[in-house]
Amino acid sequence: MLTANEISIILEDHDVLESVQDLKNAFRNKEAPHLDISDHDFLSLIIMMPSISIALSTGEISLMEEMALNKKARTISKGGHYLKKDPVVYAMSFLVKNAPKWENQFFKTIRLAMEKSFDKSLIEGDDLDASRVSDREFKKSLMNAPYMFIRFLHSFFWDDTHEDLSDKKKISKIEFKKVQHIGDKLELSKTIIFRKFLDTFDVR
Repeated sequence: MLTANEISIILEDHDVLESVQDLKNAFRNKEAPHLDISDHDFLSLIIMMPSISIALSTGEISLMEEMALNKKARTISKGGHYLKKDPVVYAMSFLVKNAPKWENQFFKTIRLAMEKSFDKSLIEGDDLDASRVSDREFKKSLMNAPYMFIRFLHSFFWDDTHEDLSDKKKISKIEFKKVQHIGDKLELSKTIIFRKFLDTFDVR
């Protein structure tokens, strides 16, 4: 997972900050006029979008999924909200109601944040055939990939029941299709690491 400190560093980029502020203003105007949230916490909400999209892919968010989302939100929020409701958790309640409407705009800002955080040329290559990559090679690729790329992947797809991205995990067909969709939208599908990551899912 990205840490609150890493979120702050990402936000230091002028283009990312401008994108976050524009999106925050649009979101508040249309969904939550009285929402009081910092730029840092709104970027945290934006980073939550893939996880929210996956949770919503089955039609509704279960109690367990809600608890997991809230845990993620508190991990990357600015902090200091122990005596009141976490702002990212609170803002997420508005986003969940109309998430599909905001998905493309949120993903656009996420792509920008990634572009500004690591060198994409280090993870993109010509051979995208995951069948050519062994599990051992995949784990080695995870170790050698840009640190921030892995941090983003963890933030999008991390499940606290699994310690590592290479762990095998069960998933429904509809959720798996959403993961693939997110990979396409965020241009993760252009990397062999993400394509091999898809092989870690046991689709039911």
